[in-house]
Amino acid sequence: MAEPFKILTLNSISSLGLDRFPADRYSVGPKVETPDAILVRSQDLHKTEIARNVKAIGRAGAGTNNIPVAEMTRRGVPVFNAPGANANAVKELVIAGLLLAARNIIPAAQFAMSLKGDDATLHKRVEEGKKDFVGTELPHQTLGIIGLGKVGSLVADAAIKLGMDVVGYDPHITVDAAWSLPSQVRKANSIEEVLKGSDYVTLHAPLIDSTRNLIDAKRLECFREGAILLNFARDGLVDDAAVVQALNSNRLRSYICDFPATALQGHAQVVALPHLGASTREAEDNCAIMVVDQVRNFLEQGNIANAVNFPDALLDREAPYRVAIANANVPNMLGQISTAMARAGLNIHDMLNKSKGEMAYTLVDVDSHVPDTLIAELAQIKGVLSVRYLPPL
Repeated sequence: MAEPFKILTLNSISSLGLDRFPADRYSVGPKVETPDAILVRSQDLHKTEIARNVKAIGRAGAGTNNIPVAEMTRRGVPVFNAPGANANAVKELVIAGLLLAARNIIPAAQFAMSLKGDDATLHKRVEEGKKDFVGTELPHQTLGIIGLGKVGSLVADAAIKLGMDVVGYDPHITVDAAWSLPSQVRKANSIEEVLKGSDYVTLHAPLIDSTRNLIDAKRLECFREGAILLNFARDGLVDDAAVVQALNSNRLRSYICDFPATALQGHAQVVALPHLGASTREAEDNCAIMVVDQVRNFLEQGNIANAVNFPDALLDREAPYRVAIANANVPNMLGQISTAMARAGLNIHDMLNKSKGEMAYTLVDVDSHVPDTLIAELAQIKGVLSVRYLPPL
């Protein structure tokens, strides 16, 4: 019987997910040595030495900016995430943020908490003070959404049901996301168009080099005076210092976010929550279940789904022996792989090759055992990043 796969868990991972690793085939825990895969939530792996025996990393969440994805790509190691698994939790917090801002709930609650005296005194002060917290209703207000993935689409649907007009922008929208987007959403042609036409703006973009400080001083000048900005996506999307200036000049009325920062601390027009977006039991369970299933499918079958640095590659296994190869997306790679297998006397039963940018991934099913010498030969082909041999479990 094959040695069990070893899974190192960093942070607390939902037991509903971890229980999906069969106990007879997996060793799972925070002290596992020489792991085949790592499961992580928020721990920063940029500061951690990742052992060469690691074949996959699973992030129990959507963002992967705490993982050295580029380095893993160079090693031929897929980095899995759980897109959409926490989308409902984030959507609900965004809607809560809209209401917090529209009705001035936080300052109103702080005012009420500060009151002292008997009931008659409190009643008098409430009636005198409540005029300072007059809000607005959401129907017929315009919500601008930057990023129309799973969360953005859910927020759009909820906002429409609240009577809001919705305008959205996403230059990289997927076919699946486009299908799930409510038809009432008006498509904008630029971020600036969204900002100029919205009373509320919510961000739902990933944090990558091109989106860092997406909302900066220049773009803040495009906002309607008195608009409200919400950020429950990533802290680096917003230039905090520029937002403070926009609040002080009344360009923005409020900034509602999930990311406390020194520049924002103590500002009366800022509501900063302690990164609660995915902090529900349901979201943690969903993320863990999704990423565990993906890591299992990769370790056991070589299949890939929802890896941020690899193409999706799903091949039903009909032959008993499988070779999985990660390689640079360059010409004649399949030819070299096929030739090496033919020289070794192996019959290729089925083959799948998928590419994503500069990365390619190949699954080859053969009818007989693959010798170690062939695996070593394949690993020496220029452009091959990793080779895995997957005999039957």
